[in-house]
Amino acid sequence: MSSSNGAKENSHNKARTSPYPGSKVQRSQVPNEKVGWFVEWQDYNPVEYTAVSVLAGPRWADPQIRNPAGRTGLIGRGLLGRWGPNHAADPIITRWKRDRSGNKITHPVSGKNILQFVAIKRKDCGEWAIPGGMVDPGEKISATLKREFGEEALNSLQKSSAEKRELEEQLHKLFSQEHLVIYKGYVDDPRNTDNAWMETEAVNYHDETGEIMDNLTLEAGDDAGKVKWVDISDQLQLYASHSQFIKLVAEKRDAHWSENSDAECRGL
Repeated sequence: MSSSNGAKENSHNKARTSPYPGSKVQRSQVPNEKVGWFVEWQDYNPVEYTAVSVLAGPRWADPQIRNPAGRTGLIGRGLLGRWGPNHAADPIITRWKRDRSGNKITHPVSGKNILQFVAIKRKDCGEWAIPGGMVDPGEKISATLKREFGEEALNSLQKSSAEKRELEEQLHKLFSQEHLVIYKGYVDDPRNTDNAWMETEAVNYHDETGEIMDNLTLEAGDDAGKVKWVDISDQLQLYASHSQFIKLVAEKRDAHWSENSDAECRGL
């Protein structure tokens, strides 16, 4: 699922930030012109760091594998369990913003309908994000998408057996309908290192009438501190590359994104 194009678009910035998440470790600084592996840099001497929690687990792959987007200033696995790509799935659940009469609300400047998505506030960094997570070994992406949304946005792990059955019925309606694969590949993530990096599949499930989500009560759970519906626009500040995914959803659904009409026309 590697995609160097995605890495170039977001400049491979967050994968070079310090300190490394959950630690005080400072990366070796990598200037923009020396990110690419094809650029000769004989003095490149990145810091090595793998979290203690990760060292306690098994090793799955060749440690010599290299980040497809280029240098990050850190070798090892950091917080990531696998050498090489660590696969995640990001379910983007959307609906149209409506008034009390049930009519779609349009933005006064762009004239386009306003789209909303379910966002969670991550406990680890406090940033708002898509309620996604890691793909379990042998698990299908479709199962990960539904499981992660249920755990993080609906607190499914704390539900009774009866509540879980009812929840499963509603989730099946939502996740069995047509959907859009928004992005698939490498993502610029603060946990990335030279030897381990995040790749994801971001998928949009849209509740056109809003009826399905009306029957589901948002409740933060698992890794989420808070959960809520958020209006989609270019003002969003989200975790990792999530703003990029949300922008793509707005484009696909022909929804409001920016008050700058010129920027919308150019796809900026």
